[in-house]
Amino acid sequence: MHSKFPLPASDSGWRYSCSWAAPCLISQPAVIRDLLLSDRQKWRQSSSASKTIFSFSSSSQYSLLILTIHPLEAESEDAAIISRFQQYLQINTAQPTPQYQQSADFLISQAKSIGLEFQSIEFAQNKPLVLLKWPGSDPTLPSVLLNSHTDVVPVELHKWAHHPFGAHVDSDGNIFARGSQDMKCVGMQYLEAIRRLKSCGFHPLRSVYLSFVPDEEIGSIDGAKKFADSDIFNSMNVGIVLDEGLASPSENYRTFYAERNPWWLVIKATGPPGHGAKLYDNSAMENLLRSVESVRRFRASQFDLVKAGLKAEGEVFSVNMVFLKAGTPSPTGFVMNLQPSEAEAGFDIRVPPTADPESLERQFAEEWAPASRNMTFQFKEKASIHDKLGRPMLTKTDSSNPWWSLLEETVRKANGKLSKPEIFPASTDARYFRERGLPAIGFSPMANTPILLHDHNEFLNQDEYLKGHQCLRVDN
Repeated sequence: MHSKFPLPASDSGWRYSCSWAAPCLISQPAVIRDLLLSDRQKWRQSSSASKTIFSFSSSSQYSLLILTIHPLEAESEDAAIISRFQQYLQINTAQPTPQYQQSADFLISQAKSIGLEFQSIEFAQNKPLVLLKWPGSDPTLPSVLLNSHTDVVPVELHKWAHHPFGAHVDSDGNIFARGSQDMKCVGMQYLEAIRRLKSCGFHPLRSVYLSFVPDEEIGSIDGAKKFADSDIFNSMNVGIVLDEGLASPSENYRTFYAERNPWWLVIKATGPPGHGAKLYDNSAMENLLRSVESVRRFRASQFDLVKAGLKAEGEVFSVNMVFLKAGTPSPTGFVMNLQPSEAEAGFDIRVPPTADPESLERQFAEEWAPASRNMTFQFKEKASIHDKLGRPMLTKTDSSNPWWSLLEETVRKANGKLSKPEIFPASTDARYFRERGLPAIGFSPMANTPILLHDHNEFLNQDEYLKGHQCLRVDN
């Protein structure tokens, strides 16, 4: 199904003043605007205005816009923006049984209210991917893709102060919900940024796509991976992708130009079974514990580099044991006087894009799981650190990348602050787009916010959310 809707004449009582002038204050819609607007599109609306909210950068290719909002009406609209965010958060899309159809219906309803083209696509049954489009006036230009995922990780209900799908707002303005940071906030900020730009009469030169993809939290096989490999994606002519980043406890926004890729390793040891009282050489448990100790020493050597400030977290290997399986089950637990003949351990390893993966694999074979100790290893997942042309999956963050330069200039001229670009310590959907050789930047506009993704009592302050959605405007 594919539909178009007319541009709304107003946006729930907002009144805007838009003018070409000097920069003032950064917010995330600015990023979207600055990826979309050309000098040929100079336009102006004016009215008596009382508060400047955001502005955008200027260069030889890009123009500068200041939007001014009347405060009384802005207060009412802020409440509507928060309400829409809460509605999205209240849809339980936790793995392993996410309510994807309810989420898709909500997102399509938002597209209709804004006036965006929409499609609901299923690369796997009952896993809709919602794709929205804001057509540009020049379809030959590379488009902008704003990607976010709709699923969230599971919760331990009894460990939350407020219901994780209630979107409760406390007296400090903190919105408690699973997905408030990871990453329903960013998906809704994209929509609110475009809602505001359209209401101000802005028309993009290049097309803007918004993809709301399933299954990011379980590897994205039926989500971003199949999307990036599809004919639909090929037809979109994507030039730049924005995806998720991380909250920042400081006033500086964080950006990510690469990420560590997952290698999920299972080590298996075998040996003779025997009485629990007898001392054996090369028992399964003894061999596995020796390997676990080797892994622990390697982990400590990497962590020491971070603790000493010699490397950032995203620049080192991370290794964490996630399961240990051994023993002979009994009705009361395990047989206590029997040594098992098999034992397994699983490790979540994250490999930085600048690493030498071959040397690590040699370490697996020679030290962590040597065949001489009756050990084997296999990968549950082994993501490539190179793109399809064999290059490290790194998005340039210098003047050779005009998209990065534009983001940097926008923030600088608007008196905002960016931290040093980082390698994302975990994995996101951005890797599937970088794998195709596309530039992808991780950017979640959450400053002054503790990092709580996947944690109990995940929250985002409503003022930071509002600042963030203002900061996400793109032009060409």
